[in-house]
Amino acid sequence: MTIRSTLLTTALSAATCALTLSTASAQSFDQVVQAEVLPGWRNADGTHTAAVRITLNPNWKTYWRAPGDAGIPPQISWQGSRNLANATVAWPTPDVFWENGLRSIGYSEELVLPIEITPKSADAPIRLKAQLDIGVCRDICVPQRLKVKAELPNEGTRDARIAAALVDQPLSADEAGVKSVTCTLSPTDQGVKLKAHIAMPRAGADEVTIIETSNPEIWIAEGTTQRSGNTLVTETEMLHVSESSFMVNRNDLRFTVLSSGDAVDIKGCSSG
Repeated sequence: MTIRSTLLTTALSAATCALTLSTASAQSFDQVVQAEVLPGWRNADGTHTAAVRITLNPNWKTYWRAPGDAGIPPQISWQGSRNLANATVAWPTPDVFWENGLRSIGYSEELVLPIEITPKSADAPIRLKAQLDIGVCRDICVPQRLKVKAELPNEGTRDARIAAALVDQPLSADEAGVKSVTCTLSPTDQGVKLKAHIAMPRAGADEVTIIETSNPEIWIAEGTTQRSGNTLVTETEMLHVSESSFMVNRNDLRFTVLSSGDAVDIKGCSSG
């Protein structure tokens, strides 16, 4: 199987979304999902904490930044914002879903997505304008484009909903007691096989490891996760979308361990 056919197979869920939307054109999905800005508050260091709140109808869900083979990756644009130098999204801990044997990662019914904003001028209001291209799913999947905007005051009061989402973040490697992370890389017919050993206490039942890289041209297959004592072993394959050769920067790899208990965010690995 070529890389193109592999990517095509794993992209079928996204294509199904478009086909389903066409065949279900008699239905209206305008009210399935709504979005609003929670204005938040200005911090002592001059940054501003706000959030986008996404609410979905009962039993509908949307996806995390790395949605899995059965999910649709979200895209966020801040174009048109004013007094905004930088915006960083803090994704809350997601849930793991299984659909027809495929895994997806996301949130059901509500997502409060905190945003840390660095303004160009700390003493001036911020005009936040965001466009979110997301997928929402129940029995079918529907691509949605949401547009929100709001004036963020240079003061503001603390919002309990944003604060709760900031608490609901994966633990850092240090907080979770991660001792070491080693990676072995080996070439395959199509790309690179990655095997990682993560020395850490059990996070909870049903541990799943999600692997990411910042390179958008590298596709990472849904891997396997097994525990051997105090070590979590995960294996996957990395492919370049153009079928060309590529280098893997171990420091650029990001491992998120999800479970029925804690979630853990681990950045980078050493040669193993």
